[in-house]
Amino acid sequence: MQLEIAQSTPTAQSIARLVAPHYGFGPVVAAEFLRRSFNQVYRLDFADGRRAVARLCSQRPRGADNLAFEAQALAHWADAGCAVARCLPTARGKVAIAVPLPEGERALALFEHVDGEATSDQAEDIQAFARGLAALHAAGHSYRGTTSAYTLDCEHLLLRPLQGLLRAPTMTAELRLQFEQLGTRLHRRIEAMGPLRRVLCHGDAHGSNNFVMADAAGLRQAWFFDFDEAGPGFLAYELAVYPWSLFPRAADAAPSAKVLGQWQHFIRAYRAARPVAEADLAAIAPCMAMRQFWLLGEYAGRVPVWGSQAMPTDYLRRQVEMLRRWETLELPL
Repeated sequence: MQLEIAQSTPTAQSIARLVAPHYGFGPVVAAEFLRRSFNQVYRLDFADGRRAVARLCSQRPRGADNLAFEAQALAHWADAGCAVARCLPTARGKVAIAVPLPEGERALALFEHVDGEATSDQAEDIQAFARGLAALHAAGHSYRGTTSAYTLDCEHLLLRPLQGLLRAPTMTAELRLQFEQLGTRLHRRIEAMGPLRRVLCHGDAHGSNNFVMADAAGLRQAWFFDFDEAGPGFLAYELAVYPWSLFPRAADAAPSAKVLGQWQHFIRAYRAARPVAEADLAAIAPCMAMRQFWLLGEYAGRVPVWGSQAMPTDYLRRQVEMLRRWETLELPL
């Protein structure tokens, strides 16, 4: 009997052997498996001193990878002077290589390696992160390259993830109804806000997909990477991802003064660099809830890989309680 494989995990050494003949960078002298999340990520060291990050794209609930768009958007941002880790083409000028695996082919792409540490809780780092995000949005306005396969709107971030969540094996009939009601109310609330501004989004800018470091003049600057979720979408959603990452997940827990201060450092620095309309500011809090629905849909889609107990029933109950609390969430500016 032939077993079906949900997702295999190649070793760093096998990825190094695969990359070397396809890229014109010479031999790989060291390799490290960095993390397994929605994708698998590796660090590669080449004999000439170059470093790169390899991303082995996983099968996702949303569908196929978006690498053609991602590579062109990164090139556009880099050409505009934004601090991003660009996609590195193969020796034949391709965006990625196809890796044959037991579960089927998956795309492997290389990106520039960036040194540094994720956004700290210090005001100057948070402000550098916000200014960098504003620069991405300003430069993205003139992008005219390959169209993104995905648009970060209610359909992509809420409605489709909700349907995946409702099919989770740990979902009960009672919870299913509650999630449906919460999702419907959230959708109506966001739709009632009218047309929201759209930008070219990073899509996952929670402060850890960038490093903050001092530039040549000693000023703090954010360098961005991991644009797997990038695409055109709501500015309010893009700005909601950072506070979403900060706020407590317990239903009865209020954000601390420190968390509120971090949020205010972020939004004030962003608005100082780029204005935000009142409608978009008002949409940030509901977009935090939409971000949580997106994440739950992603987790539900990973059950064949991570197992059903990655989101047990008691966890789902806590999510309902938290999302109810977030229905009245207000963010200080």
